[in-house]
Amino acid sequence: MNPTHALSAVALSIVAFLTPPALEARGEATISGRASVTDGDSLEIRGERIRLHGIDAVEARQQCRDRDGRSWPCGRRAAFALEDAIGGRTVHCRVRNRDDYGRVVAQCFAGGTDLSAAMVERGYAIVLRRYGREYVPLEDRARAARVGIWDGEFERPGAWRARERGRR
Repeated sequence: MNPTHALSAVALSIVAFLTPPALEARGEATISGRASVTDGDSLEIRGERIRLHGIDAVEARQQCRDRDGRSWPCGRRAAFALEDAIGGRTVHCRVRNRDDYGRVVAQCFAGGTDLSAAMVERGYAIVLRRYGREYVPLEDRARAARVGIWDGEFERPGAWRARERGRR
């Protein structure tokens, strides 16, 4: 079996293992339903605010610069990319914990697509390595391919938020 097929087989078995019925059978808390996107790493399901596990996407109002130095609305495009990854499907989230703002932090899937992975792969989120390294290879590929925010210059989302708070 070649490495690509082996990785695909592993990915499919992980997705099958993390489907809502499997999670519920293991006694893990899940949240499922129609999602509305708040920004590139946040959504809401049935009134519950959810932050995607392991990533930090550019903020909704954040601007980036392309390789030619032109400004573009990377934060708005990140939100559109998350909506596209969801594709109108039901979202199933495995609850990990709550963040300092009271939001649920969860690993979420839509139609078998890991939404955190999709955002990193599309180049709209960075990996929060202190919470896990499973998405690092996707970030490395996105950076090498110069997709999304990696096609120019951007301010790390945490630094952008801190700067914006300082302006208020």
